[in-house]
Amino acid sequence: MTTTAETFIQVSEIWVPEGGMLVHKSGSYGGLAEFEAASRSESFGKGEGLPGKAWAEGRPVVLKEFDGSYFKRTEAAKEAGLTAAVAIPVFAGDVLKAVLVILCGDDAIRTGAIELWSQENDLLMLQDGYYGAARHFEWVSQHTHFPKGQGLPGGVWAAKAPILMRDLGTGYAFIRAESAGRAGLTTGLGLPVPGPDGVTRVLTLLSARGTPIARRFEIWTVSPARNAAGPDGTLIDGICEREGPLAPKHNPPVDALRTGAWHGPVGQVLGTGMPHVQAGPAGLPAGYRLFVALPVYRGAELAFIVAWYL
Repeated sequence: MTTTAETFIQVSEIWVPEGGMLVHKSGSYGGLAEFEAASRSESFGKGEGLPGKAWAEGRPVVLKEFDGSYFKRTEAAKEAGLTAAVAIPVFAGDVLKAVLVILCGDDAIRTGAIELWSQENDLLMLQDGYYGAARHFEWVSQHTHFPKGQGLPGGVWAAKAPILMRDLGTGYAFIRAESAGRAGLTTGLGLPVPGPDGVTRVLTLLSARGTPIARRFEIWTVSPARNAAGPDGTLIDGICEREGPLAPKHNPPVDALRTGAWHGPVGQVLGTGMPHVQAGPAGLPAGYRLFVALPVYRGAELAFIVAWYL
């Protein structure tokens, strides 16, 4: 497993509704102490700032420039070298559970993609995205659309479930393979992001080898609670730079990894139904120091958990 000091995402933070506002719950700031302090003392009303805008619009929001925008922490972000952010609201039916905000820096090194695809008639069109230094791949993406079942976004749309795609630069299933290969993109995670308006939206996280979004991805399916202990999670797909493929090796999957509510970091999501950010190695696989997990709902029920590690 290669190591690097540079990652595509530099900050991950969670905001939760409390008393009609969004307040800071947790986050990983990668040593950006002043930005962390500014964030912990902040709060957002509905429609206010980036988290509040995602709440009000009921969909992920991509902000590629802070100056002159509605972003409230512009000066602190500028001091920290942060220039772009994506806010991802998590809804259980019509109820907002939390907003996950991820922040990035724009330089000539960081390459990757965070994309939002939205249904227009019979196609998924790129609503917005942040690509770092992958300018050609950004241009190709802006001129690409997906019918149901085609490519990573279309596959997520058809399955109504998260999908993990490997070898983006060579895989025949990834429609933008040639430009992905040129950008050094290797792994793609796509997930549905339902909102109160019922519009089909798909979020894709595309990771590059040199400045990865993550070095381990996991997709867990959630079984409803059978008793007071809460729901169970079963690992259905994953890839790790240390351990290789993480999917069950038998069919039916008698060897699938399982966990229960409150057991380990994935269990925290099962227990709370909320996104989870954990900075520090406790409870994580060997060699990892950061865990980010995002729950995926079908209606009001928790259906999947997607997780990524650095």
